[in-house]
Amino acid sequence: MKKFKYLKISKTKKLRYIDNYYKEKLYIIFLPGFMSDIDGEKPTAFRKYAKKNKLGYLAIEYSGHGKSSGVFTKGNISEWSNDAERSIKKIVKKNSFILIGSSMGSWISLNQFKSFKKQIKGFVGIGSAPEFLEKLMWKKFPKKIKKEIKEKGVSIIKHGDSKFKKRQYEYPITYQLIKDGRKNKILSKKIKLKISVTMFHGQKDEVVPVSFSKNVLKIFPNAKKKLFIVKNGDHSLSNKKSLKKIIIELKKIVKDVS
Repeated sequence: MKKFKYLKISKTKKLRYIDNYYKEKLYIIFLPGFMSDIDGEKPTAFRKYAKKNKLGYLAIEYSGHGKSSGVFTKGNISEWSNDAERSIKKIVKKNSFILIGSSMGSWISLNQFKSFKKQIKGFVGIGSAPEFLEKLMWKKFPKKIKKEIKEKGVSIIKHGDSKFKKRQYEYPITYQLIKDGRKNKILSKKIKLKISVTMFHGQKDEVVPVSFSKNVLKIFPNAKKKLFIVKNGDHSLSNKKSLKKIIIELKKIVKDVS
C-alpha cells in the first residue's frame, strides 16, 4: 500500500510526495506532468521497481497539483521547478539520482540541472514537453482566447472531445503562467554532462509532437542518447507494455551508474 507523506515547505505550503528512503543509495526521481498527480500508473510502477531493487525513490506533486496545497492558477514553471528542487534537497539530499520527467515533468527536470549537475546520473523523458506553453499553447491559440487571457488573466482551455468518448481535459491557462514560461527557455541551452539521456515518445501522441523529444536530445551534446518512438503509443505511455519498455531502459542506466 502506498504511504503518501507531506513535506512542509513554508507555513502555508505543503507538498504531497511518496518515497522509498535510503541514506546512501542511488535514487529514482519521478516528476509528473501538467495538472497531474502521483496516483497514476507511472509513479506506481517506478516506485515498485525502486523498492524491488533497493533504490531510493521520490515522486512529488507540485503546489496546486493533486493533494498538495496551493492554487493551480497561481503556480508556474518557476514555482514548480522550485518545488522539485526544494523537495530533492530535503529528501534525496546528497545522493546521486536519475530523473524521470513526464510531459511538463521533463521541462521541470531540465531545470534541475542548474542545481544538481554533480548528482544527476541519468535522465529519462516521457512525452517530453519543454516550452509547451509558448510553442503548443500560446502560438496556437486563436486571437479571441489570447485577448481573454490578456484581459481577464485566465481562460479555460478544453482539450479532447467528449462526443467521441475521448477523455476531455480542462486547463485554466493564466497570463502569468505563459509569461513565466518565456523566462524558462531551455531548448537553446547546452548541458554538457556525459550521462545517459533516453527519450520515449508515443507514435500517436496527439498532445506533444515527437520533435520535442528530439529537441531535448540536442541539449545534451556529450550524452549517451537514445530515442524510442513507441508504436501506437499515446502521450502518457502509462500502459503496462510501455512501462515495461521504459523500465528495461531504466535498468540499463542504473547498471551503468552502479
